[in-house]
Amino acid sequence: MTRTYWPDGARLAVSLSLMFEGGGQPISGAGGVIPDAIKDGVPDLPTNAFFAYGHYEGIPRVLDLMDKHGIKLSSFMIGRAVETSPDVAREIVRRGHEAAAHGRTWENSYQLSREEEKKFIADSVETIYLVTGAQPIGWNAYWMRNSVHILETLQELGFLYQIDEPSRDEPFVIPLKGGDFVTVPYTFHLNDIVSFPFEGWNPLAYEQALKDEFDQLYEEGNLRRRMMVISLHDRISGHAGRVRALDRFLTYAKSKGDVWFARKDEIARWALEHRDDTPIVHRGPSSQSGLPGPTEAQQR
Repeated sequence: MTRTYWPDGARLAVSLSLMFEGGGQPISGAGGVIPDAIKDGVPDLPTNAFFAYGHYEGIPRVLDLMDKHGIKLSSFMIGRAVETSPDVAREIVRRGHEAAAHGRTWENSYQLSREEEKKFIADSVETIYLVTGAQPIGWNAYWMRNSVHILETLQELGFLYQIDEPSRDEPFVIPLKGGDFVTVPYTFHLNDIVSFPFEGWNPLAYEQALKDEFDQLYEEGNLRRRMMVISLHDRISGHAGRVRALDRFLTYAKSKGDVWFARKDEIARWALEHRDDTPIVHRGPSSQSGLPGPTEAQQR
């Protein structure tokens, strides 16, 4: 008997993330195409214009590409970016994509106290909901770095899943005191930000890397649950040439037929609904394991 790992017998799930960050970065020293940091706190005008490319050009172009292929993605939104470009945020949701949370601003929160980090996350949730009408249930931190309290905090805020762990090629569940919590793993190696800056970027090599990842996971998907993750940033993958490379890959992947292109909230819900086929990970506290897990208080 053939086991059903994904809906309609699909042998591989492919999920795309779109980071909506432009407008949420610090106006001095955010990091852009110019390697030298600007001095004395002066607003970094070209870097901020580089970030603005995301909401002016990048996101609309990526959304059109998704429409072309009939794919829905998950957009992780910075609260301040949503405030500065509300029409873009609403358009993402209007086209059927997931609105997930990415923090109040584009910066670390792991150094905050537990309550301050909780507010940092809650503020972005509130902004996204007020602007788009969508309630985020998925979380991604700046560079995936959270405090050791993060899973408990997210669960208290009503989140269903987080993506800040590149440890597997399938979703998994971590049991917490408040119930099951899902990790839908993220990626470094298929994340466009690791190929930034643009010099030396090879579109054919990028396209081949996507195909190789897809082919291997598709082959494995005949025997076990497999998931491929592709991460896009508004100001990077939204450029015209990068969209062309992604377009060619999506045409290739869509030709297989038995592939589920899914939002991450859909993947998280499927993992919970099919718990018997989902890895259940029991971990010690993050302060001991070095991986996301329950707090020490939850284990007492």
